[in-house]
Amino acid sequence: MVENRPFLAFLTHLVLILGVAVVVFPVYLAFIASTHGSGDFLRGLVPLLPGPHMIENYARMLNSGLSTAGAPPVWLMLANSLFMALTIAIGKIAISIISAYAIVYFKFPFRLLAFWLIFITLMLPVEVRIIPTFKVVADLGMLNSYAGLTIPLIASATATFLFRQFFLTVPDELMEAARVDGAGPLKFFRDILLPLSQTNIAALFVILFIYGWVQYLWPLLVTTDSRYYTIVMGIKRLAAAAESDPYWNLVMAAVILAMLPPVLVIIFMQRLFVKGLVETEK
Repeated sequence: MVENRPFLAFLTHLVLILGVAVVVFPVYLAFIASTHGSGDFLRGLVPLLPGPHMIENYARMLNSGLSTAGAPPVWLMLANSLFMALTIAIGKIAISIISAYAIVYFKFPFRLLAFWLIFITLMLPVEVRIIPTFKVVADLGMLNSYAGLTIPLIASATATFLFRQFFLTVPDELMEAARVDGAGPLKFFRDILLPLSQTNIAALFVILFIYGWVQYLWPLLVTTDSRYYTIVMGIKRLAAAAESDPYWNLVMAAVILAMLPPVLVIIFMQRLFVKGLVETEK
């Protein structure tokens, strides 16, 4: 029997509300700053209500950007980041689920060795192998290209491990029933494993999309052409320019625009994302 304790319920909700306020308040201040003029925040007083320059600031950043920062319009950087995040997320999921399927359901020599070699790469983040990776990308002529931005980041040992662990929980009776019905390996994968993996794919997609969206170091190395700048690179350039000129309202407008795609992905995929993280029985 669960006891009804109003005080504990009130205290729990109070802590949650305070936690949300601590997280949301800086975002609110960024939005307020993006609606004011360039000099409003230099007076020493921080306004708490929206200003009259919201449409002007957002339109300027989307259409023309900030020329003094050497950054292109925000819409182009958003498009580059969106392409990079989608390609990395879809590519990681596609390669990982196929490799996990091969490791679990196909019997070939050194199968476990192949899995552990993939798993060991978890200890080698991008920062550790970034110099040889850059050398390979440069030798292949993929600098200042979408291929150079995305292909080196597609492989994922984490996603392969997660899919392998899930496939191991699938009952063997499903595979035997598929064989009796005459289903081949591809049909079994397409008609049985993929539908069962829907929630796992959704949860991984959200995580990997955000991973690709917030990449900074790798795009900074492989792109010198402003046509391939991502939004994170652009914000860094805008912030550097704002140190000398009071353009923080425009920087905050770019920050708010950069937040929207990941937030929308989480909102629209929230149900599948949570289900994929907490569901243990299939």
